[in-house]
Amino acid sequence: MNDISKLIQPDRDQNAIALHLVNEDGFEEWTKTLTGGQRAALSGQKFTGKGYQVGIVPDGDSWFAVGGVANPDQLSSWCMAKLAEDLPAGTYRRASGEPGPALHGWQTAQYRFTNYKKNDPQATGPRILLTKQVTAIEPAIAEAAAVMQVMRMVDTPAEDMGPAGIEAECEALVKAHGAKMEVVRGDALERGYPMIHAVGRAAARNHAPRLMHVTWGKKSDPVVAIVGKGVSFDSGGLDVKSAAGMKLMKKDMGGSAHAIALAGLIMTGGLPVRLHLLIPAVENAISSNAFRPGDVLQSRKGLTVEIGNTDAEGRLILGDALTRASEEQPELIIDFATLTGAARVALGPDLPALMTRRDETAADLIAAGKAHDDEPWRMPLPEGYREYLVSDIADTNNAQSNPYAGASVAGLFLDKFVGDGIDWAHFDTFAWRPFAKPGRPKGGAAYGLRSSWHMLRARYSEQ
Repeated sequence: MNDISKLIQPDRDQNAIALHLVNEDGFEEWTKTLTGGQRAALSGQKFTGKGYQVGIVPDGDSWFAVGGVANPDQLSSWCMAKLAEDLPAGTYRRASGEPGPALHGWQTAQYRFTNYKKNDPQATGPRILLTKQVTAIEPAIAEAAAVMQVMRMVDTPAEDMGPAGIEAECEALVKAHGAKMEVVRGDALERGYPMIHAVGRAAARNHAPRLMHVTWGKKSDPVVAIVGKGVSFDSGGLDVKSAAGMKLMKKDMGGSAHAIALAGLIMTGGLPVRLHLLIPAVENAISSNAFRPGDVLQSRKGLTVEIGNTDAEGRLILGDALTRASEEQPELIIDFATLTGAARVALGPDLPALMTRRDETAADLIAAGKAHDDEPWRMPLPEGYREYLVSDIADTNNAQSNPYAGASVAGLFLDKFVGDGIDWAHFDTFAWRPFAKPGRPKGGAAYGLRSSWHMLRARYSEQ
């Protein structure tokens, strides 16, 4: 169920199945309102009020549902997601109170990636949720749609979500919101974006590298730049990955998916900013003209970069894109990238690593994430580790030779290409969920998207 436009609807007292939310502490007291037969039905389903439990209770000729939550008075995004996954198609309303933040998980729980299936044995009709908080419906739908766009883009195989596929996503965004886009492709990149060109030049012609630059908003408004790493598939280059390391590399464009989805939220929400969206899109392929370990690349910034590892390619294409973003003198740059395995070793899949130049920006992003169940975890940019990138023959190396602080050192490399004095936030995000949770299926995942959106909305709506 990927058309979510009708999953949340205004409650006009139409017929709907009641949803009761209880927890373990209040379960026994709540059952006193039930008949003996209803209590027996729940007992037969082993329902005790534990989180994410779902029960169906007969009620005369009809029935109602009950879901276990941690606290019925303080819902999260995911409290009602299991209900949306398990209940049959129909229209539902919460029996007491409003769903509030649970509107989000109710929608994402119904995401299915079926683009390559003729028949989906798990296909069911929509589960519609009613709410009297009518003004919350459109923002909730937009936010869930953005998250599901990330999921869909990351789930799509590299052959269909190559650089051209990523460009098509940008083009759809432009058409939907009346924005403008400039695209530099193929060998034309060599003159202005030499690192993007070098990383992507080995790919087949139909996967030629490119840089998409989308602009939107009034020129008089504050400038905000969003940058996303779009490596549609990462073989590792000549420093080739193992088969296991390559298996999930269709997701290496997850940063671009986050950036495009965030730009869509900004445009849909009419945020008063002058937006610059920059997406460098490449395939890091292996061919006779692939860039090599030991090569020295020119960059748009003018810095020369010795290649210590061709598998540290994402930071190269981001370097050119961040330089271009900085030329607009933005108040803020946010970039998203599936950048390092080190961040995953440190934080696991669910927490995106966040690095910022300014403490207040980190605090705002973390607060927004906590409030909307998308918390990032701040990691440092230690000055002392800059020496790890020293090159004997160039201005910098792209990779360190030691195994320490890989995520932070990658962030320090990117910092070299962000203009002086610009407020900058970098998300090293996994973009993949290895294990399903209610409302969060296995596969492509958005981490840091909602925290960024709510931080931006708070910062610029107030202006």
